[in-house]
Amino acid sequence: MASPIKILTSMATREALQALADAYPDTAARPIAIENIGGVKAAERVRAGEVLDVIVLADNVIDGLIAEGKVRPGRLDFASSGVTVCVPKGRALPDISNGEAVKQAVLAATAVCYSTGPSGVYLEKLFAQWGIADAIKSKLVVAPPGVPVGGLVAEGKADLGFQQLSELIHLSGIEIVGGLPPDIQKRTMFSAGIPVASSNAEGARAVLAYMTAPAAADLKRKNGMEPA
Repeated sequence: MASPIKILTSMATREALQALADAYPDTAARPIAIENIGGVKAAERVRAGEVLDVIVLADNVIDGLIAEGKVRPGRLDFASSGVTVCVPKGRALPDISNGEAVKQAVLAATAVCYSTGPSGVYLEKLFAQWGIADAIKSKLVVAPPGVPVGGLVAEGKADLGFQQLSELIHLSGIEIVGGLPPDIQKRTMFSAGIPVASSNAEGARAVLAYMTAPAAADLKRKNGMEPA
């Protein structure tokens, strides 16, 4: 059997990528091996020159890695996902119909959880913009890299959670309230690149052509992402 195409990705795209890998029609010629870790650590491994064939991260991170000479030119947009709100299963759903309602839900919560990824970075800016960052600082729970926000919410460590829909959609023990309203929603594009250290760039290009083709759209949507 041929050597696998090694894909390293953050947690946001793991379900969609795995679903596509499982459906890949040419696994005998090009088996696919996917590893999921926190996005910051994934980028660090690419920078360290680890032999990987594909890296899938937020588009701005891929652009940065290309600029640093760690990923080959030619970013391919994979899919996007918006910030979604969740609460523990069985809890009353808060009003998130507009930005002000979300702000009030954050102020009323006992503990608010978000990630270290793109959605978390955005939320910290949003809290500062609202002028509530200091007031809620003591009740913020930041999920460690690779740990889903929904898991902490399900365990009762927070009563309000924010993360990409793709990272919440398959979790048990939570209720998905919905995406952030249009006036404050933030969608993140996740993109793919081929590291310069890849040992099989030709195979990587073939796999990426399949994963970014229109035929892959349904599997992406089933896993909480919108095709690029």
